[in-house]
Amino acid sequence: MSRAMIIKIDEELELRQIEAADAKDIFRTIDTQREYLGKWLPFVEFTREEADSEAFVDSVISVPAEKAEYVFTIKKNGDFAGLIGFKDSDRSNKKTEIGYWLSEGFQKQGIVTKAVEKLCEYALNKLDINRVQIKCAVGNVASKNVPIRLGFKLEGIERQGELLSGNVFTDLEIYSKLKHDE
Repeated sequence: MSRAMIIKIDEELELRQIEAADAKDIFRTIDTQREYLGKWLPFVEFTREEADSEAFVDSVISVPAEKAEYVFTIKKNGDFAGLIGFKDSDRSNKKTEIGYWLSEGFQKQGIVTKAVEKLCEYALNKLDINRVQIKCAVGNVASKNVPIRLGFKLEGIERQGELLSGNVFTDLEIYSKLKHDE
């Protein structure tokens, strides 16, 4: 098996490509922060046991290379802080989306902003991506401040774009950054 890719952000932060062993940290974080994470993340409701997180990790790492998405754990001083990665990549049109979530104890430290900035650089410069987008629930101020801080452009609202817990739809703000915006 190949070694996991590591992207160093600074002295404290790194992105480490997801591995099977990460399922335990992912589940423990979700299980102990259900109310906090579940407000904006629909998968929290369906993550009931460690096997659910194991299945998620397996679904990421067992995909054929041509369809694989880069997904990383966010580590601060070696501790699991959250997940970030590409999703719904469209290689023929050179575009991708970045999704992320962060454990409550690591909030308000600029961690996600730094991680998104690093992944954007990687996508635009190493993966030959032209367009990176981020979708944020309209009411999720902390999440939408990330693309705003990084100079993404607000394109519009995807009406009822995501189904949250409790069978409630939320509108999503769509932000994008293009290669020539850099």
